[in-house]
Amino acid sequence: MSIIEVSQLEKRYGENVAVADVSFEVSEGEIFGILGPNGAGKTTTVECIAGLREPDGGRISVLGLDPGREQGELRELLGMQLQESALPDKLRVREALELYASFYRDPADWRELVNTLGLESTLGQRYGKLSGGQKQRLSIALALIGGPRVAVLDELTTGLDPGARRDTWALIERVRDSGVTVLLVTHFMEEAERLCDRVALIDAGRTIAVDTPAGLSARAGSRTELRFRPSTPFDHKLLLVLPEVESVRAHGDQLTVSGGGELPSTVIATLARAGVIAEGLRIQQSSLEDAFVALTDHAASPERLAPAGL
Repeated sequence: MSIIEVSQLEKRYGENVAVADVSFEVSEGEIFGILGPNGAGKTTTVECIAGLREPDGGRISVLGLDPGREQGELRELLGMQLQESALPDKLRVREALELYASFYRDPADWRELVNTLGLESTLGQRYGKLSGGQKQRLSIALALIGGPRVAVLDELTTGLDPGARRDTWALIERVRDSGVTVLLVTHFMEEAERLCDRVALIDAGRTIAVDTPAGLSARAGSRTELRFRPSTPFDHKLLLVLPEVESVRAHGDQLTVSGGGELPSTVIATLARAGVIAEGLRIQQSSLEDAFVALTDHAASPERLAPAGL
């Protein structure tokens, strides 16, 4: 069931086109990513979804509600962590949680959120003294304190070190597992690949594609490369006749086999039947980042050169 529907969304600031044509649907219970470079229009899109900005065109429905006309009802059902959100440095964590809980008619138990998100030791600390990872955990808690059905998380892991980023990813998965639909805005390709069931690629305010991360890579013509040293010489035609194999290149005693589909398993099985072992095997696959570059390059047009989104 679609829980969020965005159709031909447009948003302008004077002559600046922030969002030109964005459309996608989010199914209940998934982590849906909005992916794109800085300035693509991602934040403006989610601010329209949350009712914080009025669109200039298109249609948005969230849980059957219009974010513009029914913002009061939507506020009880949607939690949001904004990209630039920050609290006063002197505000203590406990005070922030109690304050946000007072905004809702039937808030979640913030003490349970604290335990779930590992914030117990920070309750007496001031916001300005928290680490980046602790601030992000608190942001998630504040987004969930209303007991929402949908959580919008905007550039949640920007500025975090790799360890804190991965800890935050695990928390997002736990949020989804608790029954909350997550709309995740990011420009980190690895983050989208790790977390998202599906993603919408947005560039210059337009939807380029909507699919699973793996599906987007496949649609962009992604390839896999196998690099190994054969245990014994063999006729390369053995692999070249396979439909999955595009090329076989020799570099000294090393071979590089390129192709698509189920390339690794097909090549390894074929070599094994011929009594050849692929020693020192390394597999390199095209990433979502490769797919994004390919798709946005293919999408180049005069309209795409309009001023970038905010």
